[in-house]
Amino acid sequence: MVSKNLQKLIHSLVHKKYRLQNNMFVAEGPKVVGDLMKRMQPKMIVATNEWIIDNSQYISDSTQTVYVNADELRQVSFLQHPQQVLALFPLQIPATEYDLQKDLLLALDGVQDPGNLGTIIRIADWFGIKNILCSQNTADAFSPKVVQATMGSIARVNITYCNLETTLSNFAKQGIPLYGTLLDGNNIYHEQLADHGIIIMGNEGNGISEGVRNIITHKLLIPSFTKNDDHAESLNVAIATAITLSEFRR
Repeated sequence: MVSKNLQKLIHSLVHKKYRLQNNMFVAEGPKVVGDLMKRMQPKMIVATNEWIIDNSQYISDSTQTVYVNADELRQVSFLQHPQQVLALFPLQIPATEYDLQKDLLLALDGVQDPGNLGTIIRIADWFGIKNILCSQNTADAFSPKVVQATMGSIARVNITYCNLETTLSNFAKQGIPLYGTLLDGNNIYHEQLADHGIIIMGNEGNGISEGVRNIITHKLLIPSFTKNDDHAESLNVAIATAITLSEFRR
């Protein structure tokens, strides 16, 4: 049974302020919760009796477990169609180390839409990108909408928020290649792309910010293949990320 206090707590976690205050974020559904439990134990599980029985071997004794029926789960869920389980995880997901002389990282400069961010995290996971650097004005990766959009990839991709311009500038001084998608860039299909470095993707409306743009060492363009100027103005940032990562990996 879900108490009013628990319902209030879970609903408060839609806001970043309360996620930080309580050091918890919400994940829902067997896929997302299951993937996260491979890396860390939840602080609390709110689930149907069937799910708890099927997954009892993965639940630590230290995890508070609340048994609910479908109607009770619906009361606390952020989903239109709740799926057996909701869990509260600690915000500190174990970090993944990286070596920029060997690894590719992704950097997001002001990506605002939660759906885009969640999809980008999922795309990064698909292409083996284990670390994403985010500017402070990028959407919060641990909001319920973003977590669900990752379809479990939030468990395998480390997200770090930082002063992106300063961080990238320091990497550039170390000779790390910084790739950015820009309208004045070189055709990505004609460029020699390294197997390490940082790939930067920008805001949905404004692209990469001026400060970050000025320290990019390799400007890339995803060309349009229409034969005239009557075409889409730009690509969705998640789609552009998928195309860019695919070309790097190819």
